[in-house]
Amino acid sequence: MGETQSQSAYIPQELLKELTKVSNRLLIGIPCERVGAERRLALTPEAVDILTDAGHHVMIESGAGLGINYSDNHFSEAGAEIVSTPDEVYKADIILKILPPLPIEVAMMKPRTTLFSMMQFNLFEQSAYELMMSKRINALAYELMVDEQDTYPILSIISEIEGTASLTIASGLLSNTQGGKGVLLGGIPGIAPTEVIIIGAGMAGTAAARVALGMGALVKVFDNDINRLRKLQKVLGQKIFTSNFHPKVLHNAFQSADVVIGAMRYLNVSRRYMIAEELIRTMKKGALIIDLRISQGGCFETTCCLSPKDPEMFEQFGVLHYCKPNISNSVARTTSMAFSNVFVSLLLMLGDVGSVQGMIKEDKCFRAGVYMYSGKPVNSYVSTHFNILSNNLDIYLSAF
Repeated sequence: MGETQSQSAYIPQELLKELTKVSNRLLIGIPCERVGAERRLALTPEAVDILTDAGHHVMIESGAGLGINYSDNHFSEAGAEIVSTPDEVYKADIILKILPPLPIEVAMMKPRTTLFSMMQFNLFEQSAYELMMSKRINALAYELMVDEQDTYPILSIISEIEGTASLTIASGLLSNTQGGKGVLLGGIPGIAPTEVIIIGAGMAGTAAARVALGMGALVKVFDNDINRLRKLQKVLGQKIFTSNFHPKVLHNAFQSADVVIGAMRYLNVSRRYMIAEELIRTMKKGALIIDLRISQGGCFETTCCLSPKDPEMFEQFGVLHYCKPNISNSVARTTSMAFSNVFVSLLLMLGDVGSVQGMIKEDKCFRAGVYMYSGKPVNSYVSTHFNILSNNLDIYLSAF
């Protein structure tokens, strides 16, 4: 025993790295996004380096990293294979995307490919979903994945980034340079602070409240869940105005608000709350609404059900509406780095387990994100959107 320990103590680091390489080699493909100006990426070169060093093969379509200021050389030096066409990258066993797949992208996938992506319904076409079924695709949605603490790791990352960024956006839009009223977000001594109303006390609402308080604004937070409001106050470490959706309280708050941020969570919920148009009519001229949930259908009656063709900024009842989806895309490099922290450990575990089926049984986070298994819909929240019936995942685990 002592001799074995003595020998292992002198094993070179390079050899140790070889010994830890996995026997189940993953073939991972990262394509360019082809919708809008999407810049975010699932893996940075640093993350790719960890995966390739563990023995996995990563293919990246040329130019995929330019949106986060990483060249093909950065990824190549990290061990990735750079391919020039989408046809090549979509032949991988595992596809890591940001936005939901287009029908043309699903057509390039091999049968039984495992797809990781967002499930943004405003961009997810019915024909793409049905083609995934016919090609027996395994599909996971980032927004549905949960961890051992029953939190949503990817959704939390996006929410925290977008909640923080919303105050930066609000500050710019209230200034004269952006056509606003010329108001400083926050306040200075002798001048009443700007009033910021936040609808939703989740991760995005908490992040927005923290920044707004730091800037000196008067902050009011509304939510239908008293436990979330209590948690928000505990996290912020100070008492702020919180309330449930009491009509009179909401009405008074909206009348004096300078900025209203919509941050309700609508994923996997049984009841949906939306701010009525009549409340928005009572707001001051020149006030601002920022809806962080456009990709989930919107928080306000004036912003609900907007299509990608609708303007991302418009004025209604004298109130400026900012409805740009995926605000985290404006800080794409930070978002991509945060994504990588989650995906690297998940992919390494998948390599250790050796199969999607085994991973579903092994990992709660992975299982929760699965909405299609071998082409079979297994998540009622997703399948209901496409008017297709789904079944329990356990029914199919032993059959495929």
